[in-house]
Amino acid sequence: MFGLGMQEIIVIALIVLLLFGGKKIPELMKGLGKGVKSFKDGMKEIDDDKSDDKSSSEK
Repeated sequence: MFGLGMQEIIVIALIVLLLFGGKKIPELMKGLGKGVKSFKDGMKEIDDDKSDDKSSSEK
């Protein structure tokens, strides 16, 4: 996973836990998930627009 070993991932997780605390992490992950979903939806919309432009220019 991105060239990271298990030890590095554990250290990063511990740092995040110390910085944000246990109660904030679910909130942060929820926000991150919404951001990723929004990004994917935006990319899909761009792809749909490009395919619509190609089909309308072929006619």
